[in-house]
Amino acid sequence: MLFHSFALPLQEVYIKYNNMKRATLISLALLSVTIAFADNHIVSSPDGKLKVDINDDGGQATYAVNYNGTEILSRSALGLSANYADFTKNLKIVKAEESKVNKSYDMTRIKKSHVEYKANQITLDLVNADNLPIQITFNVSDNDIAFRYSLPRPKQDNPKAAIIYKEVSGFNFPSQTRTFLSPQITPMTGWERTKPSYEEEYRPDSRLTDPSQYGVGYTFPCLYRIPNAKGNNWVLLSETGVTGEYPGSRLSEYEAGKGFTVTYPQKGEANGIGSEYASISLPGNTPWRTITVGNSLKPIVETTIPYDVVDPLYETKYDYKPGRYTWSWLIWQDNSVNYDDQVAFIDVSAKMGYEYVLVDGFWDTQIGRDRMEKLSEYAQSKGVHLLLWYNSNGFENDAPQTPRNIMSNSIARKKDMAWMQKIGVKGIKVDFFGGDKQHTMQLYEDILSDANDYGIQVIFHGCTIPRGWERMYPNYVASEAALASENVYFSDYHAKKEGFEMNMYPYTRNAVASFDWGGVIMNKYMSKDNKSRHQRFTGDIFEMATAITHQTSVNCVEVTPNVVDSFPDFEKEWLKQIPTTWNEVKFLDGYPSKYTVIARKTGDKWYVGGINGTDKPITITLNLDMFAGKTVKLYADGNKKQGELWPTPSVKNIKISKNGKA
Repeated sequence: MLFHSFALPLQEVYIKYNNMKRATLISLALLSVTIAFADNHIVSSPDGKLKVDINDDGGQATYAVNYNGTEILSRSALGLSANYADFTKNLKIVKAEESKVNKSYDMTRIKKSHVEYKANQITLDLVNADNLPIQITFNVSDNDIAFRYSLPRPKQDNPKAAIIYKEVSGFNFPSQTRTFLSPQITPMTGWERTKPSYEEEYRPDSRLTDPSQYGVGYTFPCLYRIPNAKGNNWVLLSETGVTGEYPGSRLSEYEAGKGFTVTYPQKGEANGIGSEYASISLPGNTPWRTITVGNSLKPIVETTIPYDVVDPLYETKYDYKPGRYTWSWLIWQDNSVNYDDQVAFIDVSAKMGYEYVLVDGFWDTQIGRDRMEKLSEYAQSKGVHLLLWYNSNGFENDAPQTPRNIMSNSIARKKDMAWMQKIGVKGIKVDFFGGDKQHTMQLYEDILSDANDYGIQVIFHGCTIPRGWERMYPNYVASEAALASENVYFSDYHAKKEGFEMNMYPYTRNAVASFDWGGVIMNKYMSKDNKSRHQRFTGDIFEMATAITHQTSVNCVEVTPNVVDSFPDFEKEWLKQIPTTWNEVKFLDGYPSKYTVIARKTGDKWYVGGINGTDKPITITLNLDMFAGKTVKLYADGNKKQGELWPTPSVKNIKISKNGKA
């Protein structure tokens, strides 16, 4: 099939795995002229393909990873250093306990509605030279590894609290590995000193030894390709289960012989406020480090490991409704945050059958709270609800947008949330966090917890990646945490790179969490009049297909009042019925930064989205066995003719062959 971008129905495919038993191996190692007993444990996935080998040889806790007979990670360090004990050396495994994990759960806000998680687990008790204890737990499921540390209280029952200065967990890849990484940036840089905010550019297929752009490592998630005689293995690294009780982490620069190491926040983040270390109560746990492995990109795109090893932190009495929203700011910018323009966007949402309108920054001064109550009343009369923008703070960066100094203050925050609940506002978008320190993670958690008390769902922007939050916090929706749609507006450069960037995120950012990209952008030009400034360089069907290739349960569809009636009828009808919740996800084909084809199922209907990020047509064959012999509707961007700025969109019925190939 020759395609630029497309969307079509598909039928379901089932995959079954066979369970295989774990193996435990005890080995003897000869060191110099003495015999040292190294305790060695191997834990395998249920299907037996993924194996983790943990060892304490020479007093260094290490692990290695093998997938289907191929080395993924050679000996990589384990351990951490705390203020009361060093658990990076002189360690000995004194006990190992194995068990099976069988867990099922249902969700509406992630890539699948029902998950069955099966893993083999090993918990290792280790002691250091002072006989102080630490535990390391590994969960190994088909294609996924999760591990974390637990610090018990020592036998004398003190200390009861600890500061963790560093973690030495390493990821030591084979030398031929290629990387797809986004660099971390130095603190208090960028626009109005709001960085780091996870909005740097990915570099695809780079060498392990290539330094990062800013010299301070890389942001999660991190994607790797390991070429070998059998083809490629793919690996995705990230973390999950980060609450207000721990900072967020990143990866270090590459170091030969060690690989990449888990690294804590930079000291200067958040205007220098707060510690860059982790402070925990004992007994206590670190977050989970996650490793997703496969011989294709399918396990990367389809993984649910961020949610598999965490649980809800609180219950909710509210029914948080997924849906679609329009957003004036993306194209019409700050001046559009006025009463009349917001009425126009409410009317667009009502016309399209969308559930929400996002009112951006400065609404408190440019509309005012009294008129906001009237605006919310008007929206509800049209079957639409408002989402309101807030600044996250007022003392950690210089972002001028208001409301400021509310979300960072518990009294002011609860007062505003009570007011929003009273007037029928259903959600907030909170922006400009700038860092991963523990007190910042606590702010995320405080906002989410308080918002749940008032029936308000939450989107974060200018922020770190979410880490299992859709499952942990029932009113959490999604985060930005990437170069998102606003950059298409800001510069011709990023408008031209939209195809590249949108073909990175399904394998990285969106693979580990819901992604508020911020718009299926239907304006042809990045201007209110839709005639000036720079153009959009993607086709209409490309934009529509991103609603399938990318996942979030509350999705922005950027249709503006003066453009909404300019689309062909078939585009408008398709935009009206964009789903945002999914029962299943299937990766069909793709390559990071180049092209992506993903199928998602909602109810009994499948959608397939394909986007091409290159400037050349790509020919692929899709295996649609379960749709063999059926007729489907194909939406496609045609080839651009000479002198045309955009390809011509079309829709037609096509029949899939009896062998399911298309």
